[in-house]
Amino acid sequence: MFNFGLAFALIGAGLGAGLAGAGSGMGVGIAGAAAAGVLSEDPNKFGQTLLLQALPGTQGIYGLLYGFLVLIRINLFGGGMNLDITQGLMILGSALPIALAGYFSGVGQGRASAGAMGIIAKRPEDLAKAMIYPAMVETYAVLGLLMSILMLYRIQL
Repeated sequence: MFNFGLAFALIGAGLGAGLAGAGSGMGVGIAGAAAAGVLSEDPNKFGQTLLLQALPGTQGIYGLLYGFLVLIRINLFGGGMNLDITQGLMILGSALPIALAGYFSGVGQGRASAGAMGIIAKRPEDLAKAMIYPAMVETYAVLGLLMSILMLYRIQL
């Protein structure tokens, strides 16, 4: 018999990892386009721009972490648990904070990093100041991950 609960849990793991990863991919792309513009003027700023471009990539890592936690929690590597639909839907629901916060903060962090590239272009000595703006966006990805983990581990399996 098909295990709908397990299917919903796997959809949750996939959404958490997939949407957060998509946000990171978009954010890194946005920041990378801005970095290329800065490098066209001064190739010596590669290290600084690379650091700013890498910042939006963390949401994908958070989503992947959540996805692995779900797979471990449902014992997928040991054959998988027999979950009822309610348990599966609760796991799916626990994916929403990291999925949504990861997606939107990844894109937002990419935009903030792209803006910070302007600081690097004109005042490379202000890298630490430039990093503050995209780092502020990171807070919401971390909060989304925290909420997803807390929800996941309160579900009775």
